[in-house]
Amino acid sequence: MTAPLATKGVSVGYDKPILENIDLEVKQGEILTLLGGSGSGKSTFLRTLAGLTPPLAGEVFLFGESLYELPPEQRAPLLQRIGFAFQQDALFTSMSIEDNIALPLRELTKLPESIVCEMVRMRLALVGLEGLGRRMPSQLSGGQRKRAALARASILDPELIFADEPTAGLDPVVAAGIDETLVKFRDALGMSVIVVSHELESIRATTDRAVMFAKGGIVAAGTLDELEQSHEQAVFEFFHARSA
Repeated sequence: MTAPLATKGVSVGYDKPILENIDLEVKQGEILTLLGGSGSGKSTFLRTLAGLTPPLAGEVFLFGESLYELPPEQRAPLLQRIGFAFQQDALFTSMSIEDNIALPLRELTKLPESIVCEMVRMRLALVGLEGLGRRMPSQLSGGQRKRAALARASILDPELIFADEPTAGLDPVVAAGIDETLVKFRDALGMSVIVVSHELESIRATTDRAVMFAKGGIVAAGTLDELEQSHEQAVFEFFHARSA
């Protein structure tokens, strides 16, 4: 089976590379977490994986296709098979929560409105927002808006979801609810999930495998058990220095 996503020799950055020569493969139905300090390039790399920021070098393979080598008309159908939840929830403030979530269905499918409404209702229930669909984003807490953003990112049942710092700035109880949602995407819906995070509790609650970026590349990759036993300084400090 073709991996949902893979990179070969990818370099990302702006005027100059932040990360160089990255080879990575995402497995079907796993939660992969990208780790690294501030400025390590993990969010830029995530945007490159999701088709938002072209790499400086190398190739991104999305469902077996070289994403950035394709013309736009061939790239668009591939990108409809993924979802992206931004660090800032990016909800449209002039639209209700249910209309925000329904937007991809209304824009990209020809489903009848009755089916759209039922799919939105079911997704609201899945992310723990049942009964809140008619509220405006300003009427929800930060954690509820993050859940709504995840609902919108997943409404087309993508095979792959990207989430940039989904629990950043949330209290532990609210963050645990977001973690539970990501695990549901994997376990109930069979999605692969790629997360950028620095929240250790969330990482431990969700991650199947993790990749640590430092020094312009990957310094460790594997299960959390494997990373926690690493003697690489950046990895050791991430997992142990804060709890010392």
